[in-house]
Amino acid sequence: MTAHAARERVSLASRERDGTSQHRYPTILTFTGALSVAEAGRDDVRTMLIGALGCNLAWGIIDGILYLMGCLAERGRSLLTFQAVRRAADPGQAQRLIADALPPVIASLLQPAELAALHRRLRELPEPPPRAGLGREDWLGGLGVFLLVFLSTFPVVIPFLVMHRAAPALRVSNGIAISMLFVAGYVYGRNVGHHPWLLGLCTVLLGALLSALAMALGG
Repeated sequence: MTAHAARERVSLASRERDGTSQHRYPTILTFTGALSVAEAGRDDVRTMLIGALGCNLAWGIIDGILYLMGCLAERGRSLLTFQAVRRAADPGQAQRLIADALPPVIASLLQPAELAALHRRLRELPEPPPRAGLGREDWLGGLGVFLLVFLSTFPVVIPFLVMHRAAPALRVSNGIAISMLFVAGYVYGRNVGHHPWLLGLCTVLLGALLSALAMALGG
């Protein structure tokens, strides 16, 4: 893998982690919001902490596996296209396969002669492997997704570990979760080229709505 490809993989993993973290904070809010601040004791807080940590541990594993499956699917599609281009007996078919694999804007700018040059260069490359596999960057990206999802729990539960009264701890915890939602939305907005502040605010509102809905439905 070239240095450019490695940097692109790291960038994709970062965007994946940003998007993944956003929909986990409302999950945490459903645990903290389920506490009755007037009646909650240390046992209730302990049960909530175990539930929040266990939930995010499970979702971290699931999201990491889904990320790896997405990487494998992407590599598999690329490999199948590469093999089809190399096997194509008709140069026109090979050029269509190459054009279909490129972003539409770039493909529309390439002339037949340029596509033919790409076809020749692809045929000169070494024989590809028979099947796609996962590389080191993919495994690191999956690990990063897992760690971010799991570790995102801790800032929200820290107030319950250091504060003895449930009511102020709940207010501080919710404030931290809302701040994290905004930051996640802001970073996501920058990564996708939209207004960061607007997406940050929308993420907070959406998280509050989803949390309220989950608690109303008994989640």
